[in-house]
Amino acid sequence: MKTRRKKNEIIRTGVVNVRRKLIIGLVVLMTGAFALPASAQCEAKNDAFQTGEHVMYDLYFNWKFVWVKAGLASLTTNATTYHSEPAFRINLLALGSKRADFFFKMRDTLTCVIGEKLEPRYFRKGAEEGKRYTVDEAWFSYKDGLCFVNQKRTYRDGNFDEAVASDSRCIYDMLSILAQARSYDPADYKIGDKIKFPMATGRKVEEQTLIYRGKENVKAENGTTYRCLIFSLVEYDKKGKEKEVITFFITDDLNHLPVRLDLYLNFGSAKAFLNDVRGNRHPLTSIVK
Repeated sequence: MKTRRKKNEIIRTGVVNVRRKLIIGLVVLMTGAFALPASAQCEAKNDAFQTGEHVMYDLYFNWKFVWVKAGLASLTTNATTYHSEPAFRINLLALGSKRADFFFKMRDTLTCVIGEKLEPRYFRKGAEEGKRYTVDEAWFSYKDGLCFVNQKRTYRDGNFDEAVASDSRCIYDMLSILAQARSYDPADYKIGDKIKFPMATGRKVEEQTLIYRGKENVKAENGTTYRCLIFSLVEYDKKGKEKEVITFFITDDLNHLPVRLDLYLNFGSAKAFLNDVRGNRHPLTSIVK
């Protein structure tokens, strides 16, 4: 019985880590080039996407050398208004399959609202995890050269946690960074370059580190091969040792669309593959013919 309890505890912990890394990985994958300099301001020009863009992904999970289709994800961008001003609304839906529920249950909906100049305004993430359901929210405001974010996590029973943070840099959420990063030009990247930025998760602000790895041709789930830029999301232990968490591949063109994502987990691995894209703003010149 002790062995069973220990095994179940390990599985539950692994489930939480898989969900978290899949969501962060999808967001990282969808954030395009991530060329965010330390002095970046919250307002920027949109050069990459347009209203009506719709991207679909297939998710796979590896369990004991067996690949299982874990579900799908969709990313959509549409015009909206926020406090009577024109804005963009970005939605990310990650839906695990019933077969994959054996390993982990994922029913997540993420929404963000950004201004026409791409500044973060509002973020919401609803996440179902077994019998557990939480809603994370973040509200952004700007004053005296600082970015402020009020965050709140609400539980199924109505209880909640709140937090407040500020930074002289722009603070992003899991989706608003998508809009910003896709418009930056990675032409001057050198292999090994590190890119850092703060991100609000709904509970706290976390520092994220990305490393540029170079270029590679990658075949997507739709059978098309793309010339891609390669980036890694890494973590550091207490001794400063680097651990690769995610490797992701984005199109080497003006769209900076995500093509593939590799996640390295404690007890397996997961991948996300581009399946379909509609409404992209620029021609996909990264297609290898």
